[in-house]
Amino acid sequence: MTRAAHDPARPEDERLSLGKTYVYGLQHILTMYGGVIAPPLIVGGAAGLSGTDIAILVSAALFVSGAATLLQTLGLPFVGAKLPLVQGISFASVSTMVAVASGPGGLNAVFGAIIAAGAIGILVTPFFSRIVRFFPPVVTGTIITVIGISLLPVACRWAMGGTESAPDWGSTSNIGLAGVSLLVVLVVSRFAQGTLSRLSILIGIVVGTIFASLVGKADFGDVGTGAIFSLPEPFAFGTPVFQIGAIISMVVVILVIMTETTADILAVGEIVGTDVDSRRVGDGLRADMLATTVAPIFGTFPASAFAQNVGLVAVTGIKSRFVVAAGGSVLLVLGLFPVLGRLVAAVPLPVLGGAGIVLFGSVAASGIRTLSKVDFDGNLNLVIVAVAIGFGVLPIAVPGFWSAFPEWVHVVFDSGISAASIVAVILNIFFNEITAGRRPSPSVVAAAPPIVVERRE
Repeated sequence: MTRAAHDPARPEDERLSLGKTYVYGLQHILTMYGGVIAPPLIVGGAAGLSGTDIAILVSAALFVSGAATLLQTLGLPFVGAKLPLVQGISFASVSTMVAVASGPGGLNAVFGAIIAAGAIGILVTPFFSRIVRFFPPVVTGTIITVIGISLLPVACRWAMGGTESAPDWGSTSNIGLAGVSLLVVLVVSRFAQGTLSRLSILIGIVVGTIFASLVGKADFGDVGTGAIFSLPEPFAFGTPVFQIGAIISMVVVILVIMTETTADILAVGEIVGTDVDSRRVGDGLRADMLATTVAPIFGTFPASAFAQNVGLVAVTGIKSRFVVAAGGSVLLVLGLFPVLGRLVAAVPLPVLGGAGIVLFGSVAASGIRTLSKVDFDGNLNLVIVAVAIGFGVLPIAVPGFWSAFPEWVHVVFDSGISAASIVAVILNIFFNEITAGRRPSPSVVAAAPPIVVERRE
């Protein structure tokens, strides 16, 4: 039986002191800040916007991400999963938005396509949410594992300097700085107790930033440049343009985002230890799609749940949705006060990279823990896990693997998370749900005994 939404026994309904709530919430923001500002920077550049206009896109991204996070965590009737999920501007849509923004419709065609595709996403949510029963532990464990694996390259790129165009990309100083923040996280986790231990990620980022500033690797010079307070202006870039081709491409992206959000909702439910049924998934997807549909009004792009913050929940053990809501309020304020956003943006990416190794690796570890509960005897669950992880790792190992295929294939399978989700669900239906023709003996692969390594004294 599913616990009622008002049941105080639910782990995600725990309330902490105001101070702890906001400190833990700040960890979530520091973890995902770089991911939120990346899409507006990339798409704004492709659309040929000036630095001032790109700054508007960044502020709008922060504002909408904060509002969407509050909607997802606190919820409204039939909207919001009421789970510790951070919502942010999705990176999955970047390649499609760049292609549309580079065309004749420019940025306004991007906004029009997002509005139309988001509305379609709201309409299909009741049907999409019913697939939850096809997500048993063998599927969710596989997806959670791939989420962690797919995020680790992000941490590696942060550790190397963020982008290959950076003059110090891959330098020993960048990687060493990532090592400092990682070391601090590990030391605090090992020797600190209680609240201090749970703040290990934040402490690692703060100490790493201080160290970076001492060795000249942090620049706070731009913090005081620009407006201090600014309200988002609706339709600041003009009226949206609706192009059929752009809308169709964006609908494909929205379906991918919905798949990833479903996976994140199930993943955080597993980590928190709470019940997640089709109704709750549907409420979460409605919040996702509503935020996506409204986002272009304020000058930003599709919103989705951020997988890296699922990892933070696993690392800290802080399961309260009100902590994430506090983080959402901070994001919203950052969108209104660009000066605060510039301060957070001054945190060097290598510092975030060191902390990201712990965060993202813990997501994969959580998936492995879920898979440890799966029965692999006398069935083909091992094959499901093997093939789904293989499809999930393909775009990570070889980014251009699907580039020769039609655009919709490229968009869907170029995301390791969506690829693993689709393959795991299909194989689970094929092997476990369809009983016709099922044989008592599994394949040679599934029947292989576990490898045991004997330790000799």
